[in-house]
Amino acid sequence: MNVALIHDYLTEFGGGERVLQALTEIFPEAPIYTLVYKKEFVKKFFTDKRIIASPLQKIPLAQKYHRAFLFLMPYAIEQFDLSRYDLVISNTASFSKGVITMPKTFHLCYCFTPTRYLWDDSQKYLKDFSLNSLFKILTPLFLNYLRIWDFEAAKRPDKFVAISQFIKKRIQKFYKQDAEVIYPPTEVKKFQNVTIRNEGYFLIVGRLIAYKHFEIAIEAFKNYNAKLKIIGKGPEEQQLKKLAGNHRNIEFLGWVDDKELIKQLSNCTAFIFPQEEDFGIAPIEAMACGKPVIAYRAGGALESILDKETGIFFEDQNPESLLQALQNFNASNFNPEKIKQHAQKFDKEIFKQNFCNLIANLHLN
Repeated sequence: MNVALIHDYLTEFGGGERVLQALTEIFPEAPIYTLVYKKEFVKKFFTDKRIIASPLQKIPLAQKYHRAFLFLMPYAIEQFDLSRYDLVISNTASFSKGVITMPKTFHLCYCFTPTRYLWDDSQKYLKDFSLNSLFKILTPLFLNYLRIWDFEAAKRPDKFVAISQFIKKRIQKFYKQDAEVIYPPTEVKKFQNVTIRNEGYFLIVGRLIAYKHFEIAIEAFKNYNAKLKIIGKGPEEQQLKKLAGNHRNIEFLGWVDDKELIKQLSNCTAFIFPQEEDFGIAPIEAMACGKPVIAYRAGGALESILDKETGIFFEDQNPESLLQALQNFNASNFNPEKIKQHAQKFDKEIFKQNFCNLIANLHLN
């Protein structure tokens, strides 16, 4: 069976790229088609894989500023010749589902989310990415065109698979398509052979970007007598550091390697998760270390965290609600071994097994 993998961009590492790595383990001979890629990124994370880029790869600066070329991406993704493949798997949060396949080819779309900046997040995108007055006028027109294309492109896959029940509902709402759910892979086993301690601090991990709402945790810990450690970097870093001010109980660690991340997770009291995520890998990693999660009650966290068993929820996305949850939290109420056992359900090998079972049931020629 000839298989091709389609991925939106290969420019930075995140949850989508973890999924792609797992898919390459299932289909080691499959080439990877993508809109644009960075050579150093591919060399580091997808060594010895055949990468086929769209015409955008030849445009100067497209690799670094691909978001500025959104209006060209529908054309670019449709240029791939996939006629020789029996199975095409698009791994996507935006354009890859729009590839054109032959009638004999089965197109399976593993969907992280319907394209957020075209549907429920378009106003924020315009606010964050307006360059000048002309751009402000033209961008809504481009987004309207892309929204129409995106809806039509969602008719091209033969089957959708969603990363969570939360995303399954969004696929139904915006694309009018049904989807099966397979949770994305987490390297659970890598986090479980650790010595668990409680050194009295709370931990939050992720890119320092607006939608993660790390400012909620910072504001809450200004009024809470415990230490908060923040792992990550991003465009909001300086603003968040300014918000933290001279509060010595709030510490920024920047990016850390896997060894240090595991150490920080295994020694914390609990993991803080104030954002609404499509699924959320970081809480799984924390639970894999036996640590409970204090999470905002929304999105994929509702599917990965068991209330009062592997963590607790706060109801409103604001510092006051998180602070109340912190004050009600008692680490002794949680069994680390049971938390670790729960995390095993999301291990990469489970993902690969579920994905292979799905493929086997497609009855491909």
